Amino acid sequence: MHPAPPDPAGARVRRRRFGWPRRVFAQVLLMQLAIATGVTVLATGLFLAPLSDQLDEGAMRRALAIAETTASPQVAEALLASRPSVGGPVQAEAERIRRSADAEYVVVMDTRGVRWSHTDPDAIGKVVSTDPGRPLAGEHVMEIDSGTLGRSARGKVPLRDERGAIVGAVSVGIEYDSVRDRLLSAIPGLLAYAGGALAVGALAAYMISRRLQRQTHDLAFSDISALLAEREAMLHGIREGVVALDESGRIRLMNDEAQRLLGLGPQAIGHPLDEVLGEGRTTDVLAGRVSGEDLVTVRGHRVLIANRMPTDDGGAVATLRDRTELEQLGRELDSTRGLIDALRAQDHEHANRMHTLLGLLELGMHEEAVEFVTEVVGVHRATAEQVTEKIHDPLLAALLVGKATVAAERGVSLRIAPGTLLPDRLVDPRGLVTVVGNLVDNALDAAAGSEDPRVEVGLSVEGRTAVLRVSDSGPGIPAGQRELVFTEGWSTKELPAHGKRGLGLALVRRFAERQGGSARVAEAPAAMGGGAEFTVVLPEALTDAGLATAEEAMA
Repeated sequence: MHPAPPDPAGARVRRRRFGWPRRVFAQVLLMQLAIATGVTVLATGLFLAPLSDQLDEGAMRRALAIAETTASPQVAEALLASRPSVGGPVQAEAERIRRSADAEYVVVMDTRGVRWSHTDPDAIGKVVSTDPGRPLAGEHVMEIDSGTLGRSARGKVPLRDERGAIVGAVSVGIEYDSVRDRLLSAIPGLLAYAGGALAVGALAAYMISRRLQRQTHDLAFSDISALLAEREAMLHGIREGVVALDESGRIRLMNDEAQRLLGLGPQAIGHPLDEVLGEGRTTDVLAGRVSGEDLVTVRGHRVLIANRMPTDDGGAVATLRDRTELEQLGRELDSTRGLIDALRAQDHEHANRMHTLLGLLELGMHEEAVEFVTEVVGVHRATAEQVTEKIHDPLLAALLVGKATVAAERGVSLRIAPGTLLPDRLVDPRGLVTVVGNLVDNALDAAAGSEDPRVEVGLSVEGRTAVLRVSDSGPGIPAGQRELVFTEGWSTKELPAHGKRGLGLALVRRFAERQGGSARVAEAPAAMGGGAEFTVVLPEALTDAGLATAEEAMA
């Protein structure tokens, strides 16, 4: 039988089991545990290193203190008055002090180094094993040394009589094993404290790692790196603006498309939204002060569709879509429908006139037929001539002639205000056509259905400034809503085919403000029978040649 082939997947699993973990929280936990263990071991070592020296120093000072206590004038007097013996007074006093102080030995010697006391009675009367020269010379000695009783911590002092003369020396020893025992007995307690500190550190590391695990969704570093690379590619590759805000309303992230749509640069990242965008509907939508889906806003000359989604950390992510081209197509569709309505109205009116003319001819009323044709041609020519006489710009004149036809079909009288004069030297004729078309359409909608429906369009020039006024005989706009009508998305009309309303007047004001002008609404003059009057002021609307032409016409 052949052995089964190894399982590569199982081998990989086994290798990962004993290898370096891939998860972020596991790696952080191991690193924190390693750091905590290293710090604990280092701290314990740094504490134990001087502890031995400190215990030795304490034992030697204790031995020296016992020796100084023993070296009293009474012991010196007993040494001079007796001979070294087991039952002598010096031996008795030394043994008393040794037992009470729990010392290993207390040795009293004369100036020759002969012992007068010792724990071993046989050593009394013999010379000490170590050199007594330093204490006999008057020095106080502390040392760790070995003698007849083994290694000990020693203290040696001179023995002086009442006159201060040195008559001998006292040597006291503390068993060194007791010092070592104290050191060893301190280690378990120290290790217990170190273990407790290590356990607390490990628990804290585990809790931090668990929190990190939740925040990173249990991902590996490689996964996070891949997600970051994919996010950057996605954010900067899509043709949709993305703006991420933190809980304080500061811009946390903004891709290239969002910078283009909002007219901002990379330096805006990290700044509050209100600071970089200023006041307005765009700021309110992105900040969440206006709620809803597919909210329409205007930024510069762009029409944007914004959606906002809150995030778990209290911030939000907003997406922006450029609807400018689609909005232009929608308005062109509205204009096309308006032209179709105008053509339909003309076709209907032309058919009626042809039927009337045919009836006159069949009845043989030839003179009446000639008069009828002359009258019809004259009225149409008079309307076109009235417009072109006061409006010299061909685009704007053609627009108003077409709007007059649509107005007549809807039963509304569209007329040019007295004093209107606009030369053919506009800086941006298409922009003014858009403004006039929006205002006239709104005025026709408002005036239709009113008593004696009328719309009046006035265009005048003051220097290089063009002033447009459009009045209607409709119900008017309440004073409290006269600023709201210029807000993106505000409308009282039904939705058109392209699905959005409330942009026309917002674009009119934005167009005027871009040229340093203004757009406002007020109550129409009493001659109009009420209604609303929109006034748009466009500074620098005429070229120098247009200004000269206007001055000549006025002269």
